[in-house]
Amino acid sequence: MKRPGLLALGVALAATCLVACGEKPQTNTQGVKRDAVPWSGTSNKENAGTVFTAPGWKVGDKTAWQQQLKTRAQNGQNEYNKEN
Repeated sequence: MKRPGLLALGVALAATCLVACGEKPQTNTQGVKRDAVPWSGTSNKENAGTVFTAPGWKVGDKTAWQQQLKTRAQNGQNEYNKEN
C-alpha cells in the first residue's frame, strides 16, 4: 500500500526537478536602454507639459524640477508641517 504512493511521490519529485532545468536564459539582446533625465518632461516641444505638470515648472529646467520636489516633500509628505 505504501509503495505505490512513494513511487508516485518520487515520480512527481523527479518531474518537478526536470522542469526546473528547462528554463530559457534571459538575456538582454537589445542592449542597455537609457531613460531620459526626469526633468526632460514627456514631450519633445519646448515648454510643453501635460495636465499633470506642476504649475511653475518648465520642461528641461533641472533646478525648477529639484525645487518642485523639495516643495512637494515639505508640503505633502512632512507630517510636522501638516495641521491637525
